Amino acid sequence: MTTSSTEGDMMTTPLLNHDHGAALDQAAALTARPSAGALDMADRTAAASTLGQAANVAAGAAAFADYRRRKSANTLRGHGAALDHFGRFLVGLAGRVEAAAGDGAALDAGALDQAAAWADLDGAALASTAAAWRGVTWGIVEAWKQSLLQEGYSVATVNNRLSTIRVYAGLAGRAGAIPADELTRLAAVGGYGVKEGKRLDERRPRARVGPKKAAAVPLSLDQARALKRPADDTGQAARDALIMALLLDHGLRVGELAALTVGALDLDQGLMTFYRPKVDMTQTHRLTAAALTAARRYLTMRPAGAPAGLWVASDRRGRLLARPMSARAISKRVSLLGLDHGAAGLSPHDCRHYWASTAAKSGTGVFSLRDAGGWSSVAMPARYVAAADIANEGVILFQ
Repeated sequence: MTTSSTEGDMMTTPLLNHDHGAALDQAAALTARPSAGALDMADRTAAASTLGQAANVAAGAAAFADYRRRKSANTLRGHGAALDHFGRFLVGLAGRVEAAAGDGAALDAGALDQAAAWADLDGAALASTAAAWRGVTWGIVEAWKQSLLQEGYSVATVNNRLSTIRVYAGLAGRAGAIPADELTRLAAVGGYGVKEGKRLDERRPRARVGPKKAAAVPLSLDQARALKRPADDTGQAARDALIMALLLDHGLRVGELAALTVGALDLDQGLMTFYRPKVDMTQTHRLTAAALTAARRYLTMRPAGAPAGLWVASDRRGRLLARPMSARAISKRVSLLGLDHGAAGLSPHDCRHYWASTAAKSGTGVFSLRDAGGWSSVAMPARYVAAADIANEGVILFQ
């Protein structure tokens, strides 16, 4: 059978990122195509197969939108946190491949192509586009799961995020982006049961991101101001100043800080919008003067081609690299900066403690502190407010 150019185009057009309505119309037209005589059985079979493929494409692409339409806004925000983190992990893998190629390593052309495809990947693409999942394997998902544990995420968070990835990978598999056999292995990447999770937390050195200490490392006002200023003219110093400004002036948790994207910052309006998974809500903060100044400086020095995530790594010379920076790397950097400013052992949670304590001492009420800090109840902010109270403020003595 001779295949027409129209039919040939239909059979060879990639099934992803396709105009699905047009695909169906084109395939349907094949069955009604005039010819010198009636279509023979082979022609009809080919046309029906083409129509079926087009229907599969349309249904597969629509599956993402259909699935998300059935979920609440809060659920989708949770999905977004998982997909953003997974996207940053894939971008990091791409960066490693590109770095190896730059060092002269002999790499397969397919690996280089995949790295190029993932270079600008983000959670939004993974949430809506089957093509974004091409190249994802069960081994990559397993490695990502282990990275969550290494970064200190709780077992419950690991399980929830893993479940999200399996669901969206399944949608991509239905659209043909992940081979069926690979999808079966990927779906088998399991989480942790309650008892297993407890044993795991007991054995690993860090049970959570930004572990709380018995007593926070104290900071003076002068130390806090110095930490928010760039130490030199490098991109690394500009990045560090913004990290410290957001921790000390806005009280972000390290996981919230690490998940920020460039789009989270609106420099024209002086606003920052971000997701707080602990209370499952999106917040907007007005940036302090120090944070706004640091953000403008850092974003002008951030390298072209960097991933969508706000934070990028740096080399020993202080030059910024087009590779993402993890929550664990941020925590290590905060510790080093604290050491440089006389605050040994400083952690992101210590910075959050400084922010809450300073706000309470300045007269911030317990409810305002709860809302700004992303707490689910007033119990914790009440402690900061109570600690700031002076017990005998209203006592009058005759002297």
